Amino acid sequence: MELEFPIKQIVDKNGELVDKSYESIVTKEMSQDFYRHMVRIRTLDRKCINLQRQGRLGTYPPIEGQEAAQVGSALALEDDDWMYPTYRDHAACNIFAKSIYNLSIWLGRVEGNVPPKGKNILPVSVPIATQLPIATGIAMASKKRGSKQAAIVYFGDGATSEGDFHEGLNMASVFKAPVVFFNQNNGYAISVPIWRQMNSRTIAQKAIAYDIPGVRIDGNDIFAVYFETKKALERARNGEGPTLIEAVTWRYGAHTTADDPTKYRDQTESEKRREFDPITRLESFMKQRGYADDLWIQNVAEEARIEIEEVVKRLETMPPPNVNDMFDHIFAVPTWTIQEQKDRYLRHLRGEK
Repeated sequence: MELEFPIKQIVDKNGELVDKSYESIVTKEMSQDFYRHMVRIRTLDRKCINLQRQGRLGTYPPIEGQEAAQVGSALALEDDDWMYPTYRDHAACNIFAKSIYNLSIWLGRVEGNVPPKGKNILPVSVPIATQLPIATGIAMASKKRGSKQAAIVYFGDGATSEGDFHEGLNMASVFKAPVVFFNQNNGYAISVPIWRQMNSRTIAQKAIAYDIPGVRIDGNDIFAVYFETKKALERARNGEGPTLIEAVTWRYGAHTTADDPTKYRDQTESEKRREFDPITRLESFMKQRGYADDLWIQNVAEEARIEIEEVVKRLETMPPPNVNDMFDHIFAVPTWTIQEQKDRYLRHLRGEK
């Protein structure tokens, strides 16, 4: 069965504006703002990997290559909207929160899951796809209250092979929940390539089963990400129901710093993908239009470096995490199995048998 879900694009890999209808909409101010955000996120991401390698941070999930997908979609939200992130969506969280608040997650601190006051960001979801039905439920509650709030929920390509994906989309479709399902398709669910997960040629086409719009976009084109996400959010706010967005992108590095991607994919492919890099693409676009020069770009990079160094300094002055947090926030009254694990772990810390 042939299903056409062409990839929507506004700026191509060479920085050329291919959709002329956005000629007067994509401004210098917007371009510079998007660029600053993506450079900050990449600077933070690379710093986190270095910290982990030095033993100063716990296991960390890199995002380099996916900046446009996360930054563009997060900037499309209204301040009081809802966000449901996965463990890899720290870029989206920090952009939406207007604060790098969640770095301490990777040191085992609960504060890393507490966004600034007034921001509706749920704790990161590590189980795959479980956040999708929850996002649908909150969106339904917003609709029932008569609120104009919309929700966005993030997930990878592997999540579309989980039952929660289908339950979340089905319920959202039935009740016209104001939620945007934002898929970042980077081609791999840890070590499993997408062609081994599904026979579907696209993820966007899965929307047909639920009679909702399915949109496929170039996830490395921040303008396409921003404007298509904004359209979907407005559609949700206007009572027209959910949208499934597939942002086609690529993550250069490992699934997390705990694994070796050379064991399951050809890493020379990642170097080839640099040709489609979201930051260099925007940089080329801006230079062609006189929106940026080398000096401005260098200054942005230095500003980001200084900011991230300050964030790390604050992070490393925090006291060690409370080990009880791993056990005390699962059930109101711990089950005997959790209590047993806690007791055993505390004895281990004390050097007891």
